[in-house]
This record gives sequence, C-alpha cells and structure tokens, in this order.
Amino acid sequence: MQINATPQQRICVLGATGSIGQNTLAVIAENPDAYPVYALTAYSNVAAMLELCRKHKPTIAVMVDANAATELRQQLQAEKLNIEVLSGSTALALVASSSDTDIVMAAIVGGAGLLPTMAAIEAGKRVLLANKEALVMSGQLFMDAVAEYGAELMPVDSEHNAIFQCLPPALQYPLGQQSLSDHGIDKILLTGSGGPFRELPLAELAQQTPDAACAHPNWEMGRKISVDSATMLNKGLEYIEARWLFGCQQHELDVILHPQSVIHSMVQYRDGSVIAQLGQPDMRTPIASCLAYPDRIASGVSHLDFTQLAALTFGKPEAERFPCLALAKDACWSGQWATTTLNAVNEIAVEAFLQEQIKFTDIARICAEVLAVVPPQQLNSIPEVLSLDAEARALATQQVRKQRAC
Repeated sequence: MQINATPQQRICVLGATGSIGQNTLAVIAENPDAYPVYALTAYSNVAAMLELCRKHKPTIAVMVDANAATELRQQLQAEKLNIEVLSGSTALALVASSSDTDIVMAAIVGGAGLLPTMAAIEAGKRVLLANKEALVMSGQLFMDAVAEYGAELMPVDSEHNAIFQCLPPALQYPLGQQSLSDHGIDKILLTGSGGPFRELPLAELAQQTPDAACAHPNWEMGRKISVDSATMLNKGLEYIEARWLFGCQQHELDVILHPQSVIHSMVQYRDGSVIAQLGQPDMRTPIASCLAYPDRIASGVSHLDFTQLAALTFGKPEAERFPCLALAKDACWSGQWATTTLNAVNEIAVEAFLQEQIKFTDIARICAEVLAVVPPQQLNSIPEVLSLDAEARALATQQVRKQRAC
C-alpha cells in the first residue's frame, strides 16, 4: 500500500497546547489551505486553548478537565465563536477516531496518550506519533493494531523521523514489518545531545535543580521531556520505540552522543555507506515531513548554512552519568512488562523532581528499585498494560515518599 498525501486533510491535534501541538499548528499556518483543523485537545489550559481556537477555528475543542471545558465554552460563546466544546478523556478518543478526522497528531505527553492514540489507530487514521510513551507502554500490541486496522504510522520524534527518511521506500510502509538485514541495513544509530549535564562533574549531579535540568542547550521542549533529556531516559524511550517502529534486533540498534544536534540519526548499510538526516534542531521539520509524506511542504524552518557550522562531534554515553539510558536498554529486551513499568515509574519520579520532592539522581534510583520488585509477566491486552502501569505508579509513589522521608 502506498501512503499518499491528499489535499484538504482534516487534522485532530491531541495535546494542542503543548510544544509539539503548537509546532504542528505553526506548520499548518504555513500551509493554511491544506490542513483544516477539525479538533484541538488539551487538559486544562483554557487561556492557551482559547487563543488557538481564535486563530485556527476548529470544529471541536476538547478539555479533559470538566471545569476548564465549562470556562472555555463560556468564553467562546462570549466571543461568538461557533466551536463545540467536549470534556473528559473519552472525548479524546471520540475526536481521534471521528470520520471527520483524516490525520491525528498524537502529542499528549505520557501514558495518558495511549488510549486516544489507540483509538486513532483502530480507526485506520494516519497517526503522527509524537507520544513515544504509547508505543513504549504497549509495544507489540500497538504495532499489531497498526497492521490489523491499516493505520498509517508516521514517526514525529526527530530521531525516528530522521531514520524513516534514511530508509529505503520498501521499509517505510508498513513500518516495523520487515527485516532490516534483508534490505542491506546493519545498524540504526540514534543520536542524542547528552542534555545540559553532559560535561558536569558527576559529584554535582545530585544538586541540580529542575530549572537547570530543563535548560537544554539545543532544543526548546516541555519540562517533562527536558528532564528526560537530562537523564537520557528520553533517549532510552526512543531506543525502545525504535525497536518497534523499525523491527530492530538488539545488534541493529545503538545510541551515540552528538552534542550539536545537527545530525538527527543515521542508518549504516552493509556496503559501508551511512545515510544521515541533517537539519536545524526544530520540531517543525519532522512534523512537516509527517504531514505531507511523500510530498514536501514549507515548515517555516531555515536551511542549514554549512559554511557556518562548527565541528560535528560524537561520543559514547557514560553509563555512570546516564544510568536511566542503561535501564531503558535493558528493559527493551526484557519484555513489555519492563518497558511499561519503567515508563510509569519515570513519569512519577520526574514529576516529583519537578516539584522538588526528590533529587535529580533519585530518578534513576527509583526507576531501578521498582523494576527490581515488579515480577516479569506477559501483557496480552491493553487493559493488562494499563493495570501494570497503575501498579508501577503506585510503587513509584511509595518510593518517592520514602525518599522524601530520608
């Protein structure tokens, strides 16, 4: 099956007020006639959603929080904007699977994005996957659903989108269903900057504040993903995601440091060739690539000026500096239970760090402690995934309380 872009594709943006959501709408604004906005969703940020509604005039706006939905509805009515407002988590799945939606941007951060993303998959949509946690949590179940329902899965993460662009067309669709080796590929190389603490003395890591962890040297991101970048757990989640997206075997996948964030990932071929995707560190580029594939559209991003580039450098991540990356790589090949657990525990630990309840180095410690006590188990359905997710979150919350008491 060939994925073809068609004019006037209606879009639903899950997580519209977040960084990815806003970048998506910025790309749409560059191509106003191509992507009418059917639905925008958010959790509770009424002010941001109101501004987006004024600008993009969606048919439906969803606020998960009921009070926020009531407030937004009143403000839209006062401004005589004819936009329907829905509330609750079930409304996310409703708009994601609606027959009025052609493309779904899955940009809700964390495990909360799993069910609406699965709803879009089961409705056979083109799904622009920015919510890596959905695939990390459900793995084979997710990819099986993509195949069963004929959904078109497009990777938005800059690294995975880079890999996608470096693959031969035969591997681009359907994703993850064929052997890399059969197409001459030896290895996929995920690049990562190493975040703001890449060169910090190890003895100083425990004293780092949330603001310091969120000060990424290259990318502008939300606070949760910024902390994940500082621990390199974000790269670990991308490693897990890449395993499923591209059907990798363990020896076919690796992570290398690239502090400049110019090369977004690379594919090594059997003949010695390496194909890399380069660009500005700006999420509008991969978003535009996913929206228009197999065509190209304006993203608003400036071209690289190679005459102005400094040296491009590379290195290996230090296990002692980035224990979360090692945990993620181990979890990836241990089973779905391990990646589901790790994702859930990390979300709890990162939120506790952002609330200044634990130290930066406690994030990895809590993740390791919970992984050590959760028994290996088979997860054969999404309800089983969600049950383990809830169990892991409860165990992580207990560990946070213990750490605070120390």
